[in-house]
Amino acid sequence: MMSKPTYTIAVTGLNAIDSPGPGLAVIRSLRDAESFNVRIIGLSYETMEPGIYMHDLVDKTYQIPYPSAGQQVLFERFQFINAVEDLDFLFPNFDAELFNFIKIQEQFEKDLGIKMVLPSLEQFEARHKVNLFEYGEKHNIKVPFAKMLFSASEIPSLTEQFGFPMVIKGKFYDAKIAYSSNQAIQHFNKINAQWGLPVIIQQFIHGSEVNVCGIGDGEGNLLGAVPMRKLYITDKGKAWAGVTLEDNKLIEITENLVKETNWKGPFELEFMKTTNDEYYLIEINPRFPAWCYLTVGAGQNQVESLVNLAMTGKTKAFTTYDIGKMFIRYSNDMIVDMEEFEKISTLGEL
Repeated sequence: MMSKPTYTIAVTGLNAIDSPGPGLAVIRSLRDAESFNVRIIGLSYETMEPGIYMHDLVDKTYQIPYPSAGQQVLFERFQFINAVEDLDFLFPNFDAELFNFIKIQEQFEKDLGIKMVLPSLEQFEARHKVNLFEYGEKHNIKVPFAKMLFSASEIPSLTEQFGFPMVIKGKFYDAKIAYSSNQAIQHFNKINAQWGLPVIIQQFIHGSEVNVCGIGDGEGNLLGAVPMRKLYITDKGKAWAGVTLEDNKLIEITENLVKETNWKGPFELEFMKTTNDEYYLIEINPRFPAWCYLTVGAGQNQVESLVNLAMTGKTKAFTTYDIGKMFIRYSNDMIVDMEEFEKISTLGEL
């Protein structure tokens, strides 16, 4: 019997707040991988990220600089981490850090031997919320009408065009529904303060939200896709429970999009499905979503598949998944020694 390889894999997104990062779900998927063993290196930005202290999931954690520190500082930090840990693969799991990682992807592989499977910069930029409406027109997918706002004073003149309710969105995160001009202005100011300009105003679509978690090989092939309907949503709009559903049309739209764009790496597509069975694409997230462990439960370990694609150059596409598998998220209190917290705070590793 052939022995399984062991990979050292680094993962960001270790936060597990009410809007959790995808890191822990990615790690659990890796721990469930059948084709390889793994050693997990956690990468944290804040000392309070719970994943740092989950020693059954994460073998060792290093703090890394915020995306705003730039690519050079990031690369130098990884030179240090890699010298100690000899990393094979890296999963960045936050939208805001992806730009840097995409830019230094080649350097990471060439100089450090660390592989990643990420969309190209062009693919990443094209699906930005600010470009999504044009993106939909180009790839023949319905997208709610949207406009970029640079000042709250533009809102009153746009209300006729959009009507109420309307959706106000941040360029990276956050979406709020406004039922009046005053509320829209309030949301605009709050989102602008947190995420900066432009703020996006989007037509509100009535319907139920359905999402797809999938992976593309960069050559137009869909390697896996699992559709899910949100059953319970937090006030931040995050899925706290969801169920896999049979939806061939949704898979077809996903297949088509991956083929048209040659998408490489993981993605989450967020759709509103109207009462007349029309699908409106609301968002493309260029990474695994926080609910990606559900794909493992449904028989598609997409995280494992992506690692195999990078490490061996081959992986089989998933063609089936289990319908009616649910995930339910829960909060838990973890007991941690203060000295561990002090260690990561002062030394930047644990």
